[in-house]
Amino acid sequence: MHPELQRLSHQTRRHFLRDSSAGIGALAFASLLGSDGAAASPAEAVLAPKRPHFEAQAKQVIYLHLTGSPPHLDLYDYKPELVKHNGEDCPQEFLNGKRFAFTSGTPKLLGTPRQFAPRGESGLVLSDAIPHLHEVADEMCVIRSMNTDQFNHAPAELLVYTGSPRSGRPSLGAWATYGLGSENENLPGFVVLISSGVQPNGGKNSYGSGFLPSVYQGVQCRSKGDPVLYASDPDGMNRDLRRLSLDTLRELNELQASELGHPETRTRIAQYEMAYRMQTSVPEVMDIQRESKETLEAYGAQPGASSFANNCLLARRLVEQGVRYVQLFDWGWDFHGTNPKEDIRDGLTTKCATMDRPIAALIKDLRQRGLLDDTLIVCGGEFGRTPFREGRTAGGSVLGRDHFPDCYSMWMAGGGVKGGLAHGASDDLGFSVARDKVHIHDLQATIMHLLGFDHERLTYRFQGRDYRLTDVHGQVVKQILA
Repeated sequence: MHPELQRLSHQTRRHFLRDSSAGIGALAFASLLGSDGAAASPAEAVLAPKRPHFEAQAKQVIYLHLTGSPPHLDLYDYKPELVKHNGEDCPQEFLNGKRFAFTSGTPKLLGTPRQFAPRGESGLVLSDAIPHLHEVADEMCVIRSMNTDQFNHAPAELLVYTGSPRSGRPSLGAWATYGLGSENENLPGFVVLISSGVQPNGGKNSYGSGFLPSVYQGVQCRSKGDPVLYASDPDGMNRDLRRLSLDTLRELNELQASELGHPETRTRIAQYEMAYRMQTSVPEVMDIQRESKETLEAYGAQPGASSFANNCLLARRLVEQGVRYVQLFDWGWDFHGTNPKEDIRDGLTTKCATMDRPIAALIKDLRQRGLLDDTLIVCGGEFGRTPFREGRTAGGSVLGRDHFPDCYSMWMAGGGVKGGLAHGASDDLGFSVARDKVHIHDLQATIMHLLGFDHERLTYRFQGRDYRLTDVHGQVVKQILA
């Protein structure tokens, strides 16, 4: 129900059994449920499982964001013509009217130094930098015709996740949780895991709830130390005292909600209750020591560490427990060539080793457990990298590429997409989309479609307007649907 309509209903009717945590009916209902707290109220109901517009092909999403954006021409999109013209001046026709983050003048074309070959039964052409992904090539759907409007990190990342390059809009995970709810009342519907020690370029806006009720925002968990900050009981407080305190707070918040009808009051109640339940459920699901030695080795995960490998394993554990949307952010993919770590030769090999093995293990693990068909995996950055050398480093020995929004690659797997497929194409030198352009809004529309939503109908009224993730854009990419 719209918050304003909900407020009016509270003014005209008092749903005693529904709203009163202190009422006899509520206590009886709690007893029947066997819960350790009060009965479910509208506050908890906001996270209850919901039906999408139509039958979904994916029930949950694991989105792997390689922050900084990997050099797609060295991983997924082989350009023999670019290799042939390596070191030559970039044709002016590709530069006219274009702006680049760190390059001006006439840059030199940069053909990939990596080796490419067909992989799997499908013959999907992939780079030697990602040898473990060769083993799951037949599960991957590589989109080689991605396009975005932004060439700087933060606005480009915000566009990917919120549909706008400016802060304030709900993120993709928040929209998914708003539309579908959660399948596990003891865990958040939307969990965020961050590796390499750096927050996303868009900050918390990349996984925030914007103008949606804040109960739908991503909850950041950690694979080292306390899984969730500030969820543990402080010194001098045990679980029984915590329960008594929350019951009192709940009664006060319910009184305020019944009088004022503000949706954030009910959000606050739901978040307090969720935090209480998470105290026991989150440490359990985040404890990868429960996994077998073989599984840990397959991912390259190490209990107690903080790594992308650990987070990939945690992502599987979370979706296995009914978490709707898991977002991984991994920093360190900004390959400008300003130091050896950003070189598309040895530097890329080293960085890919941190993600190649665990992602391949994640796909195999989900498949073995019967979860891949229901779980959509998305992997990519906020934009691509240029087919020429980055301007600041063009005279050095380190090979790097600048930001590039016009044409790049990312990939999906599981959850209703075709495997072993290369969709779309860039031109011979990799400067523009030659076939089947997929804009960021098209990607968003497709993810929503796979979750069972018409992206034009999943809306929320704010400041007099019905907003949606894709704003006024987006077409479902039907060619990649299984």
